[in-house]
Amino acid sequence: MLASVGVAGTDAAVAKFVEPFIDRIIVQGDLGLAKMVPFFVIILATFKGGSRYIQEYFIRTAGQLAIQDIRNRMFEHSMRLSVRFFARHSAGNLMSRLLNDVNMVQTTLSNILVTLFKESLTLIALTAVAFYTDWQMTLAAFVVIPLTVYPASVIGKRIKKFSRRGQGAMGDLTSSLEQAFTGIKVIKSFATEGMEVDDFKRQNLSYYRLVRKQLKYAAGSSPIVELLSSLGAAAALWFGLDRVMSGEMTQGQLFSVLTAITLMYMPLKHLVKVNNVIQRALGAAERMFEVLDEEIEIADQPEAVELSRCKGSVSFERVNFAYEDEPVLQDFSAEIRAGEVVALVGPSGAGKTTLIGLLSRFYDPGSGVVRIDGHDIRNLSQKSLHQNLALVDQETFLFNDSIRGNIRYGCPDATDEEVIEAARKAYADEFIRQLPEGYETTIGDRGVRLSGGQRQRLCIARALLRDAPILLLDEATSALDTESEAMVQQALGNLMRDRTTIVIAHRLSTVIHADRILVLQDGRVCQSGTHQQLLEQGGLYKRLYDIQFNE
Repeated sequence: MLASVGVAGTDAAVAKFVEPFIDRIIVQGDLGLAKMVPFFVIILATFKGGSRYIQEYFIRTAGQLAIQDIRNRMFEHSMRLSVRFFARHSAGNLMSRLLNDVNMVQTTLSNILVTLFKESLTLIALTAVAFYTDWQMTLAAFVVIPLTVYPASVIGKRIKKFSRRGQGAMGDLTSSLEQAFTGIKVIKSFATEGMEVDDFKRQNLSYYRLVRKQLKYAAGSSPIVELLSSLGAAAALWFGLDRVMSGEMTQGQLFSVLTAITLMYMPLKHLVKVNNVIQRALGAAERMFEVLDEEIEIADQPEAVELSRCKGSVSFERVNFAYEDEPVLQDFSAEIRAGEVVALVGPSGAGKTTLIGLLSRFYDPGSGVVRIDGHDIRNLSQKSLHQNLALVDQETFLFNDSIRGNIRYGCPDATDEEVIEAARKAYADEFIRQLPEGYETTIGDRGVRLSGGQRQRLCIARALLRDAPILLLDEATSALDTESEAMVQQALGNLMRDRTTIVIAHRLSTVIHADRILVLQDGRVCQSGTHQQLLEQGGLYKRLYDIQFNE
């Protein structure tokens, strides 16, 4: 703040020193004072330069720290939002808000705060000098300043409107990029590169058109201020010359006021431009705060219970659940004993994966209760809940990290020996050691450098290392060939030992040995029993079995 005052004070001093420069040096010929002018110029330039350096460094640093805090808060908040939120928003759009929108606000805080402080204080200082020297002449120049408020306001609103739409278009563009790069194998296999390029160009053109509208309005602000400023300067000059002719003010006072007014219009133009940039940033900030203001749907209760290692009994009591207005589970009830292997089968859309999501508390049921060892999971802390669950999903998600880092994910304190033992039980140790860097091999984004079976075995090793008492298997072998499936099934056998296991599988051959099979249809249990019992009962399970094994 002091440095900003120093910069503004220097400009005011320049305007004030014009008066003695004209009256005592030009008019009266004071040579002694004339010899001092170069020193005054050097001193003022040095002082202004030092003040500007301090001002810009500290204000820009403060802006960067503020944005860093906002970006951290956005990411932290988004990590606490429910899976339902991420189902409604594309990954690319959220990435755009976290990166592009924050960057726009960052640029505003870093650059505009400097201009805002400097130009505002400069405007105040120059106005004070002008009014002190001759208030009547200054007042004549100030008549036009209120006229700049309306066009600046209108232009600012338009810029904000198109900025928000432009940031939305950038989100769509980022989403297209993320989708194209993630699905590059599909794109190439269908030879649709040209179609994707055309789609990207179309979205890029849409973004350009919105940016062009912002530029159109921003470009119109300076000429308007220039025109109004010239009217004010002309009025002040006409009034000032008349007063000099009548002897009411000196030539030095006239030029001092004119210098102050001329210097004053420059920060005024900058402030109008600042308003345009701020309006663009506000459009981006609104999208940022939409994420920050998103209500956390799944949150710990104020006095949430910390669940220690559970025995593993699970119960669903008259559970109802719907995605938006689409019912998925209706009055669903089931009891799973500790250590029991229960398979969930049924047609697509019957609610099998939803049950896994409810038990993991990715969602809360519309009504009914989900319990672990008799505890309503809504009363448990989410961290302790998930420490008792291990999920092996059909989507084998691995991080762009080393194999060791991926297996250790979720158990960062595990020793190297424990990592290797988990890999051995998952039948992954052999292929890992054949890799050039062994456990230190970086596997690429989503594990693209590995086969499907290898990725799945790493996911099983990760679950083994977690050593949770409840295991959730969601189509863990659905995308594997016969040889890979056989090896993964062996790994799963090690993983399922002495654990409560809930298995979802479309391939009935993988659930034949389950202790109990629940057959789901339209969100309800329509059959329950062992494989042999269900075959003897007939019904939906028998029909699914006949269809698969006839094939």
